[in-house]
Amino acid sequence: MGGRVIGIVHNEPAPQGQAFSEASMDVMAQVEAVEKALEELGHSSVRIFFTRDLGRFIQRMKEEKVEMVFNLCETVNEDGRLSGHPAAVFEVLEIPFSGSPSMALMLTTDKFITKRLLHASAIATPNYTTYNAMEPFHPTGLTFPVMAKPRFEDASIGIDQESIFENEAQLRKRLPELSERFEALLVEEYIEGREFNASLLGYPSPSVLPVAEIDFSDFPESLRSIVGYRAKWDKTSFEYHHTPREFPQDLPQALLIAIKRTALDCFRLFMLKDYGRIDMRVDGQGRIYVLEINGNPCLSPDAGFSAAAEKAGMSYSDMVSRIVHFILQRSGKDGHQTSRASG
Repeated sequence: MGGRVIGIVHNEPAPQGQAFSEASMDVMAQVEAVEKALEELGHSSVRIFFTRDLGRFIQRMKEEKVEMVFNLCETVNEDGRLSGHPAAVFEVLEIPFSGSPSMALMLTTDKFITKRLLHASAIATPNYTTYNAMEPFHPTGLTFPVMAKPRFEDASIGIDQESIFENEAQLRKRLPELSERFEALLVEEYIEGREFNASLLGYPSPSVLPVAEIDFSDFPESLRSIVGYRAKWDKTSFEYHHTPREFPQDLPQALLIAIKRTALDCFRLFMLKDYGRIDMRVDGQGRIYVLEINGNPCLSPDAGFSAAAEKAGMSYSDMVSRIVHFILQRSGKDGHQTSRASG
């Protein structure tokens, strides 16, 4: 790399034992894996925290002579609403960086805005409404059961079996408590069916990696088929050990094509770059519903995106190498002159 330094910029995780610290600490697994891959690829790198102290961050970037950034920021000081702000700083400073631009990250962090854009673009998503303790709540038009989840969190924070409500009375009873904990909430219809994750990689044009499915076949009737917080982070839970990720080889061709087309439509609509993951449900009639748009999804070696890349024949280092190449393409440092563009 001719002496260039890649800054691995990441949020400072919550202390162990704090609420949802398991999800927060996972960023360090990503940092360590990316750092090791960059070393294997012959790149120099340095870890740098991103916090609200922008002066300190910028000073550190100058001291380390960072010329490009591998962006692993998931929050800023544990505030998910600020997840797009690090990218905005890189854009202002004109520092080439990996992943999606600030606008894409801010849009996809807000589940309500995500829903509005999907609906406006005729991309199916479960019917929904929002809840704010300061305003009257009218779940008119929703078909129960429904799920209530934080409007601005990811990593399944605030989502578990207790987040699903069979009727309006149950929902109204819990909403004030959930709102006190997470502030704004999204309430959406629960879609019974199969769950698929479509990961995408590429710049300027993305490709869909092998499509994964979550296997809920071991769930008893008493549990709804969801990947909640326990399924992702609580190694002692039933859900954690009974939601394996599979790559089905026998999907009907028409369904596979529709899943890939939906994933590409979402990637482009939300202006994602380099890599992303779209989570979907397919109901008993074969209708596809988009659940989540994940810009800059988790890159831990055991995460869904890395698994899809491996299924496509890439090692972890291969995956990281491609993402670094995308940064170099945009910065014009791969030997090809390009226009100077953020992200």
